[in-house]
Amino acid sequence: MSHDPQPRRWRVLALLATAFFMTILDSTIVVTALPSIAGDLGMDDVSGQWVVTAYVLAFGALLLFFGRVADLLGRRRMFIGGNALWVAASLLCGLAPSGELLIVGRGLQGLAAAVIAPAALSIVMVTFPAGPERNNALALWGGLGGVGATVGLVLGGLITDGLGWEFIFFVNVPVGIVVGALSLSLLRESREAGAPRTFDAAGAVLVTAALSLLVYAITQIPTVGWSDPRTLGLFVAACAFGGLLIVVESRSAAPLVPGRILRSRLLIGGNLLIFTAGMAVDGLLITLTAYVQRVLGWSALQFGLLAAVMTVTSVVAIVAVERSIAHVGMKWAAVCGSTLLAAGCLILVSAAGAVGSVSILVAGLLIFGAGMGAAFVSAQIAALTDVRADHSGLAAGLVDTSFSIGSCLGVALATTAALIGGYQTAFAATAVIAAVGVVIGLALLHQPSRTADKVPDPADELVKDRL
Repeated sequence: MSHDPQPRRWRVLALLATAFFMTILDSTIVVTALPSIAGDLGMDDVSGQWVVTAYVLAFGALLLFFGRVADLLGRRRMFIGGNALWVAASLLCGLAPSGELLIVGRGLQGLAAAVIAPAALSIVMVTFPAGPERNNALALWGGLGGVGATVGLVLGGLITDGLGWEFIFFVNVPVGIVVGALSLSLLRESREAGAPRTFDAAGAVLVTAALSLLVYAITQIPTVGWSDPRTLGLFVAACAFGGLLIVVESRSAAPLVPGRILRSRLLIGGNLLIFTAGMAVDGLLITLTAYVQRVLGWSALQFGLLAAVMTVTSVVAIVAVERSIAHVGMKWAAVCGSTLLAAGCLILVSAAGAVGSVSILVAGLLIFGAGMGAAFVSAQIAALTDVRADHSGLAAGLVDTSFSIGSCLGVALATTAALIGGYQTAFAATAVIAAVGVVIGLALLHQPSRTADKVPDPADELVKDRL
């Protein structure tokens, strides 16, 4: 079957990008609203933290599972269902009369996001033919993660101060309704060719359990510490489930994670880069948030406007990488991005040492933002270049899981570093993490710059139907 690109594929991309952007936005938009939420609902610091943790836990633990389900049961179907749940969960959060119900709603939001994100990215993969067009689409997609996180901080302050914290959730409802309505006419159904509509139940349970324990352990580190028996116990349990998963998957006739997908050096390298970039970006953001509000005495809105500096240079870098990656290759784009991330972090070390030096702070964020855009875009393209279309949902789940777990771990490491050695130490820690990304890019992304354009179009292997 020859691949017939959808004539409205750029509209499809805009629709899917909007939905994905909203899920990333909601992972950070709540951060600046937490003080208001806690005050109105009578939540203490521990329960308030669960407003963030519930989302992150559900999202990070279920991405891989729902990515594979989308491959098997239909990506369009899963996306539309996830979007409907997203709207309902957002409405529940905005109307929540208590902290307990808000936490439940946030968990449902995380669940919905875990359905939407891999399904949306896999639809992008099968909608665009392999080559420059797909690279351009993935470049845009790769930049949405970092941009969405910083925009969330800006909007969190604006909406909370102007309308009230409830509206950081209510804003999702009309957007979700429009996305759902347009999905019915714009999206084609696709699934793994010839695959039975079943999946490895044992593998699904084990991977969800392992990721749930891992993400939960990481989110508890800032509260109880690395050496606390509860933290260590959770890590041990996560490793145990992970080891059992490897045994079960090696013997399964239809494994949740086929071994062949993990043989791609580019996929492994791209995911490791997304993991380190997620650590560096969210580690820096949590440190920067605390520094400018506690040390410099800035308001949440002022911090949001400062974060917008990163967004601007990130967008510039996304455009630059999109136009140049075919010439310079993924390897050097990734190395450049990670180098800029590390340089930006080192400048912020200097800024923290010269308290009140706003010019140094802004310079560091300008460079860091450019690195963020370049690193995420190149890593995204690398992670998905060698993936067959019938495994695109699973590969998308791997990408999003790498980012989610990296973000959680980056927050935990930076918070611990700040408690032990202060903000300069925390910024230095994020610089080291970004430098690891440079090494990964040099070691694993050995592919000629034009290789992505020569990969046979994997969409030929798909069975596509219009619903």
